[in-house]
Formats: sequence, C-alpha cells, structure tokens
Amino acid sequence: MAKIRPIHLTLTIGILYAVWVMLATKSPLGIVTPGTRFSPDEAYHYSAEGYDGQFTYYIARDLLGAAPLIDVPAYRYQRILLPILGWLLAFGYTPLLPYTLLLVNLVGLGLGTWALEALLAEYRVSRWWALGWSLSLVGVGCIRLTLPEPLAYGLCLLGLLAIQRGRLGWAVLAFALAALAKETTLILAAAVGLHGLLTRKVGWALLFGAGALIPFGALQALLYGAFGSWGIGSGGAQATDFEILPLMGVIRILTEGNVRVFGVLMALIGPFVLLPTVWGLWRCWQDVSSRRWTPLTTLLLFSAAIMLFVPFSTYREPLGILRFIGGLQVALILYSAERRQRRALRYCSFWALTTLVLLVSDVSSLG
Repeated sequence: MAKIRPIHLTLTIGILYAVWVMLATKSPLGIVTPGTRFSPDEAYHYSAEGYDGQFTYYIARDLLGAAPLIDVPAYRYQRILLPILGWLLAFGYTPLLPYTLLLVNLVGLGLGTWALEALLAEYRVSRWWALGWSLSLVGVGCIRLTLPEPLAYGLCLLGLLAIQRGRLGWAVLAFALAALAKETTLILAAAVGLHGLLTRKVGWALLFGAGALIPFGALQALLYGAFGSWGIGSGGAQATDFEILPLMGVIRILTEGNVRVFGVLMALIGPFVLLPTVWGLWRCWQDVSSRRWTPLTTLLLFSAAIMLFVPFSTYREPLGILRFIGGLQVALILYSAERRQRRALRYCSFWALTTLVLLVSDVSSLG
C-alpha cells in the first residue's frame, strides 16, 4: 500500500476546495471570481469587484484582446504563463478554461510540494513540514482563486531542487518560467544569482541571471510596446508604491485608518508576516556575524528584507499580503530545515492556517 505523503493530502484538499466552490456557486466560474465592474455581461458574477483570478481568465479567453476588461493591463499581462498554459490545454475552447487553469495550478502546486518534500528529505527533516507552504493561502488558497502563485512558487522550488542537485540548465528554465508566472519570484532568483557572485562563481551567476531574466525582459518590452507602460510595479488599480522607510506600509494602516482596523489587521499580519520577517532578519544577522553564510541565508535575507518595504496597499489587504509572502515561506522553511531549527519549522506549519481566512469568507458568502 502506497504511503500517504504531503503531496497527496495537498492535492486532495485543493481539488475538494475547488469542486466545493464550483458546486456552491453552480458555475465553474466560481473559482475565477469575475466581477460586474470589469465584465458586466458574464454569465456568473462572484461580486461587484470580483478578484484577481478574473484577469487570468480574461487573458486566457482572449490573449490579444482582454485589455478592456483589465484594471492595469501591462501589470496583469506580465503574469502570462498561467493563462497561456490554460488556453493551450483548452485548445482555445472557452468553457474548458476554468478547468484547464485549475489543472495547470494543481500541477504546479503538486510539483512544488514534491520538490519541497525532496529538499526537506535532503536536509534530513520530516517531509510533512512542506504543508506549511502547500496548504497556505499561497498554495491551496490560490488554487481556489485561480491565481498564479502555486505555479510560480512551484517552479521556484523545482529550480532550487535543481540547483541542489547541480543541474543549472533546469534551474535556469524553472526560474525563467517562474518569472513569467509571477514577477515576485525574481526576488528569489536575485538571491540565487547574488550568492553565486559572492562565492566567486561569476560565470555560473551570470549564466543563471541572464537565462532567468532575458525572457522576462523581452516580455516587459512587448508590454511597453503594446500598452505604453512596463508591467513591473507594485500592484493593480489603486496600488501604492513600494515604501522607502521600513515597515511604513504597516504604520500607514494606523495613520491613514483607525485603531480598530489596525488591531484587526495586526492580528493577522503580526504572527503570519511580521514575526517571521523579524526572526528571519535576526537569523541572517547572526549568520553574517558568525560567518555561517549559506545560499539559504541569502535567500532568506532577500525574502525577509523585501517585507520591510512592501506597499501600504498590499499590507492593508489581507489576501494581498498573505499572497506576497510566498517567497518568505519557501526561504524560511528551507533555512530552518538546513539549520535543524525544529521550533521554527513548527511555527512555519501555522502558515497552513492562512487558507482559513479565505475559507471562512467563502463559507459565509457561499453557504
């Protein structure tokens, strides 16, 4: 009898969650979350505004003509990999798109979970710590919302496993595709490349950097030509810029809101975002001081440091900030495994609870 592993549990929960939403909404578009604001003629509407998965669907439905239905076209089109793969699997047949987009994300989540399991096994810790990432909002939650994070970070994990096993070509391919799935994965790619430079593997670092960045750069040039703006930025409509002062995005929740809202958001942001960020930066400082710097220290430093400057518009939106921490989750789980920090690994497992933020909302609205 086959042994149950994290990948089996993860995919089962992901499929059940998506199927439940489709049944509850009586439409496969339930997992796409379209809104009346952007597509008033849609057969099914999730809400007035909808959510970001609708843009993935609109692009997959009309690769060249979806711009009128998108809040910030260049920004959304840069996450082109998921819609293109969904379109290819559906052979351009629109009714199949919700299912093929779901399938692509399930494959991405499954491969990412498998790769994370393999990396944890190489560090001789339990494979089950992988659930902290795979069952979190970045994993199963984004499967339900038809968002690119499961595919993007799944590819990053495959790339990190390839690096661990000395397969540079596969690592370059994985990170190049990850950047085309979601631009925030470039933070992890930058950490990998910089560590190569710091350890005097200049040729390796340049080859990796060029391979990972050239496809993304070419896409940005195409987007600029089509829309007159770069895709790279801090978000969609009503997004604010990245902050200059550390944690100003958090502070502005209080200064531009009220104490009650700040308290509610801090109950979420504090344990799932800020505490892991502070701990990660503290561990990086210790590694620098004791000269125990490893590739995973660099990965953790980049992933934690960026959290200090995340925009106010991302911090104030619960789903937005819980999606942004995908790189931090990957880096912290692997770093803790490498250093046998079991208490930290136990804490990382609580990230699986972030999906409950979405589930509670679904239960209350969908019944």
